[in-house]
Amino acid sequence: MLQKTRAHLSTRRARIVVLCVTAIVGLTILRLFFIQILHHKRYNDLAKRQQNLKVDAQPRRGDIYFQNKDGTTLTAATTKQGFLLYLNTRALGEPEETYTALNAITPIDKNIFTKAAAKQNDPYEIVKRRLTSAEAEKVKTENLAGVGLQEEKWRFYPGETLGSHVIGFVSTPNDVAEGKYGIEKYLDSMLSGNATKKTSEGGGFLETLKKQFEREPEAGANIALTIEPAVQRFLETEIKKAAEIWRPDSGGILILEPKTGKIVGMTAFPTYDPNEYYKETDLEVFLNPFVEKIFELGSVFKPLTMAAAIDRGAITPETTYVDKGEVKVGVATIKNFDGKARGLRSMTQVLEESLNTGAVFAMQQLGGERLREYFINFGLGEKTNIDLPGEIKGDISNLKSGREVEFATASFGQGIAVTPIELAMALASLANEGKLMRPYVIATEPSLAPKAVRQVVSPEAAAAVSRMLVDVVDTSLAGGKAKIPGYSIAAKTGTAQIPKESGAGYSEDFLHSFFGYFPAYDAKFLIFMFLERPRGAIYASHTLTDPFINTVRFLINYYTIPPDR
Repeated sequence: MLQKTRAHLSTRRARIVVLCVTAIVGLTILRLFFIQILHHKRYNDLAKRQQNLKVDAQPRRGDIYFQNKDGTTLTAATTKQGFLLYLNTRALGEPEETYTALNAITPIDKNIFTKAAAKQNDPYEIVKRRLTSAEAEKVKTENLAGVGLQEEKWRFYPGETLGSHVIGFVSTPNDVAEGKYGIEKYLDSMLSGNATKKTSEGGGFLETLKKQFEREPEAGANIALTIEPAVQRFLETEIKKAAEIWRPDSGGILILEPKTGKIVGMTAFPTYDPNEYYKETDLEVFLNPFVEKIFELGSVFKPLTMAAAIDRGAITPETTYVDKGEVKVGVATIKNFDGKARGLRSMTQVLEESLNTGAVFAMQQLGGERLREYFINFGLGEKTNIDLPGEIKGDISNLKSGREVEFATASFGQGIAVTPIELAMALASLANEGKLMRPYVIATEPSLAPKAVRQVVSPEAAAAVSRMLVDVVDTSLAGGKAKIPGYSIAAKTGTAQIPKESGAGYSEDFLHSFFGYFPAYDAKFLIFMFLERPRGAIYASHTLTDPFINTVRFLINYYTIPPDR
């Protein structure tokens, strides 16, 4: 009987054990079902955060420098190092007290902090970036539960707006630095270096750390620019003053060496601070108008027409014609800017008085197709291959039609559109014995050193046009008051009507342009300026003469350029 009782108890115990084991297994399976099936994504993300340690060994991004006239450099873009502040909500203490303590050390956005603190079981929620080392030390001393610090790097531009359209900026999508616009984009791979990024799945911290040191990251290359900081500051002051007076939609000033193509200053309006690029709502502000926009630039084309016709032997500076104030070309009537007739005029006087009819006369002596060939050789309608991103080419496709009226309007800069850098380099060839150069802004890349593109006109033709342009400054620009004693300055203004957005005809708005070089017969610098839709003045001679003369005087003093007269 006793044995039966013991056997019965043993069987009951076995059944209980089996039931318990079955229950445990069932609960485990149910739990796994919830974790792996119903809530797979949530727990997968948590597991990755806990088990996968991603170590980003981003190399230091190379610096960008401006270059002073004595060869020394000034930092234009560099990398700063500090800390970011994050919350681990699993360990976070009382949120309000934590916020108060942190905000006393460094200002923190309350909304960002509150949203981060509300995310339960989240080990990494960033609440502020770019803490200084001093701020980070104060946070550490507070020893706040659930508060962490992590080293971070960011791009810094000491000059703020200085040279922003040349430099560009760096954004950090997905925490990876990426150059945008300017040199930051053009040389992004060189500046970035070679990064090491290792991710360990299941191996944990030690495995990832071991792999991290398999290859050291290569720092990015440092880049020096041809931009001279003192010149750049002066230009930015001048364009700002012009913008305040004339309220244009946009504008710019460029200074380059005609003999080399080296750009020493390039500024545009409106500008921006690359440290705070994210505050800009109009993305067009980031575009460099010298290389990324095209315009009909008007009468600054006339010297090119004259150079082509003189080079071919079709005219000389003394060649005359009778100006009747207008000229018939097919069914079209082309008039001077004021419609007035001036009678017998030489080609030099055509430039002095900016006569459209005279430019048409020079074109007719040369021939339209030949003018088109010269314009192409001057680099119009093609990229200059400047070392900046986003360059577009001008549009001179109207000249393919073969219609004389298109050649006629092109002779004085209407009906064809080019980038300012295209036209500036074409005009610079007149100051360089007829030789077209490639423009450049990078000083540290040997392959981008001065490079001649082609000989466009003869040195004799270029010199003849230079003499004509000196007469413009001596006799007609601001009534002869713009000339500087002791210096030969070649210059020409341009006032062009802006085409209607519909493409049919021209609006009542104008684009003002101005170029000049000096000393005229051994040019050290060429200056090119433009204002788009200035208010309060019709002619470029009213808006841009003062900025031009101011710039010439500055360059003479800064570079100690001796007089040539």
